[in-house]
Amino acid sequence: MRLNSLLPLPLLVVLGCGAPALAQMPMGQEAATCSAPAELPAELQSWRSPVPLKAGVDRKTAAKAMLTAGQAVTLALSPTPKIAYPVRPAKPGGSVSYGGLASFTVAQAGTWRVALGSSAWVDVVKDGKAATSIAHGHGPDCSGVRKMVDYSLEPGTYSVQVAANGADSLTLLVTRLP
Repeated sequence: MRLNSLLPLPLLVVLGCGAPALAQMPMGQEAATCSAPAELPAELQSWRSPVPLKAGVDRKTAAKAMLTAGQAVTLALSPTPKIAYPVRPAKPGGSVSYGGLASFTVAQAGTWRVALGSSAWVDVVKDGKAATSIAHGHGPDCSGVRKMVDYSLEPGTYSVQVAANGADSLTLLVTRLP
């Protein structure tokens, strides 16, 4: 009697698969095949030309890490244990993750978007309170925009808290939606 005739069919299928096949995306989720970069909407136009910016590690240094609305940055982050977040992030990350703080000014009330090139946790904070997000989504396929979070903001100065990032930098963009 052959060995494979003794094994149930599902076990044969698993044994016959290599590790890459087991690591595939869940059913119904296929990775986008990109032959060219995606067209970006007007509010994301600077995504492909970010400027470098070192994130702050506390309120004082966050004030010096000023974001310009509509300009993408490559944000240099610090190890999570070095960050003094004004508001504890819901997902702060562990000792091997990265985070940071930056500031931006809202001149005109409206819907503001924070776009990230990773799945890091993001909060927008003013006066010791995290703003409530009004929408979440992904950027266009093949754009490099992994996550977008929208907020309804009034004029003032805000901090962006990035937490639980897996690398020591990420692309980030804060922009007002039309």
